[in-house]
Amino acid sequence: MIEQVHQEHPGISIERLCELMDVSRSWYYERPSATEKSCKDVELRDAIERIVLEFPGYGYRRVKAALKREGWSVNHKRILRVMREESLLCRIRRRFVPTTDSPHSFKGYPNLIKDTETDELDQVWTADITYIGLPTTFCYLATILDAFSRYCVGWSLSRSIDTRLTLSALEMSLTTRQPSSGLVHHSDQGVQYASSEYVLRLEKAGARISMASVGNPYENAKAESFFRTLKMEEAYLKDYRDFEEAEDNIGQFIEEVYNQKRLHSSLGYLPPVEFEALHALKVGS
Repeated sequence: MIEQVHQEHPGISIERLCELMDVSRSWYYERPSATEKSCKDVELRDAIERIVLEFPGYGYRRVKAALKREGWSVNHKRILRVMREESLLCRIRRRFVPTTDSPHSFKGYPNLIKDTETDELDQVWTADITYIGLPTTFCYLATILDAFSRYCVGWSLSRSIDTRLTLSALEMSLTTRQPSSGLVHHSDQGVQYASSEYVLRLEKAGARISMASVGNPYENAKAESFFRTLKMEEAYLKDYRDFEEAEDNIGQFIEEVYNQKRLHSSLGYLPPVEFEALHALKVGS
């Protein structure tokens, strides 16, 4: 505005125009020029695009948190506007394949974590199974999360949805974390978790068994949320040629992206590995 008036009336000095418009001269001379602002806008768009390319499922809130970690101070409305203009908002349709087989003759267990909050690592583990699409069939993914940090402590991919699948994920989790006796293992009431072999392994590890009510996914919401993230940000974006490619890509996503890099709103926009490290420092101080 000041430049436009000055061009139309070159006889009026910039200093005088600042006085007439009630702005300080320091503000005028220190403010970014149109060229600088344009360059900053391009840098911001590039930064947002780079983040979304690495984390395709990020919405504007997580993008804002990621930008903040890089030193940016940007209003969320501006980020949302850029993402809309550049078509960077995630819009992916989901399919559904049932994975829970609850009608079985094995013993069921009560929900031990309902209306409770976890405040320690390896206090509660949440286990679940989902499907992964292949060109002509499905394979199945079993995972176990630490309910406090959301860290995926164990996983297994298999062509069959059976107890061997869930046991493989459990063995990885026990090897990785070596939890003390009293850990609560929470799952649905599927036969893969209620089977004698799986229950015996949990009892041998000193775990307490907890199960959600039949047909109530909200009682295992953290596991459901994890699967939504994995599918939106990995599986639905890939056309796996075969089982081996699916296993390699999913393993890389879980171990290198989800656990190490992905920001979680429930963790104060930290990745699980950083959240656990900060928690360890607090406990040790």
